Amino acid sequence: MPENGGIKSAATTPARIMNSTTDELQTIPGVGKRTADDFRRIGIRRVQDLRNKDPEQLYARLCRRVGKPVDRCMLYVFRCAVYYATRKKPDPEKLKWWNWKDR
Repeated sequence: MPENGGIKSAATTPARIMNSTTDELQTIPGVGKRTADDFRRIGIRRVQDLRNKDPEQLYARLCRRVGKPVDRCMLYVFRCAVYYATRKKPDPEKLKWWNWKDR
């Protein structure tokens, strides 16, 4: 799979919104550079910023921010990321974004 788990980024330009060479957001399973850029577009800068967030609201915010619907798989990535951020010992099966489709 591509670096971001096969998800197309909402980024529409080659410019990145990167703020450091080591990106903490990319420690989240399934999150690559472009997906991390999308997180930053909606104000998520660190893993801890995801704690107690509503994945549905994050997804809606990203869609509004880019001005068009984003691939629904991004919602599954948000669900996985929020789970990851709120668990000390996450279940490895729940760290696969595609397992969050029907939750």
